[in-house]
Amino acid sequence: MSPKVMLQYLLPHRLLSRLAYGVARTRTPWFKNWLIQLVVRKFNVDMADAADPVPTNYLHFNAFFTRALKPGVRPADPDASALVMPADGKISQAGRIEAGRIFQAKGQSFTAAELLGNEAMAAPYADGWFANIYLSPRDYHRVHMPWSGTLVETLHVPGRLFTVSPWGVQAIPRLFARNERLVCHFETEFGPMCSVMVGALLVSGVESVWNGEEIPPYAHRPVRRDWRGQGITLDRCAEMARFNYGSTVVLLFPRDAVQLDSFATETLTRVGQRLGQVHRA
Repeated sequence: MSPKVMLQYLLPHRLLSRLAYGVARTRTPWFKNWLIQLVVRKFNVDMADAADPVPTNYLHFNAFFTRALKPGVRPADPDASALVMPADGKISQAGRIEAGRIFQAKGQSFTAAELLGNEAMAAPYADGWFANIYLSPRDYHRVHMPWSGTLVETLHVPGRLFTVSPWGVQAIPRLFARNERLVCHFETEFGPMCSVMVGALLVSGVESVWNGEEIPPYAHRPVRRDWRGQGITLDRCAEMARFNYGSTVVLLFPRDAVQLDSFATETLTRVGQRLGQVHRA
């Protein structure tokens, strides 16, 4: 094990993430402007599509990081039967779930049940489809719906906060099934659909459009919320949640209901672009 990987196991993940949470909401003008400008330069952040393209206009770093886009800059694919990308970022992996296992990287995989924290809820995806999309610090950090759906339940799964950067995905076994995450189950016209918001070191905040801030607080045991009958229905390409500092979203679909297109690892993604096809009855 390399020193860099060993450090991931030794770091106080939650403490560091709590500190980052506070720093990201500091409103002292000189400090928040310095931090925003540092990230813009270091990661070559393109502000052209932002609703407010002036980085220092944001109240604090987190407001900059979760910035809205100008209306119309991420249109949904015109094919009404196309699944759409939920986020700006890069494809980490995408393809078939084989015998309940999701491919992470060479030599690494985990089960859908481990990811979702529930064997029964994972059953419909046993031989289905998955897509992992990594949001880097330069990306737009709001996550959208790949298809219209009604929220059924959420499960906040406690865990570690390992880095989800490409080298971490290669080196840390079962990474996405070990990190703190919010599992969101939807019912759609083609059946169940799942979107998993995976936290990471320093970037562990998750906020949903239906319940506000979900993480933190960090969980010490799984926290399930039943949303059946609440009428929370989100349209295809509508915002569903955001990372208050970035990470990875994992999508799961049933086998016969959809077919994902083929993507190479590291393929750039934009909200609204085609992800695959829904097989309508």
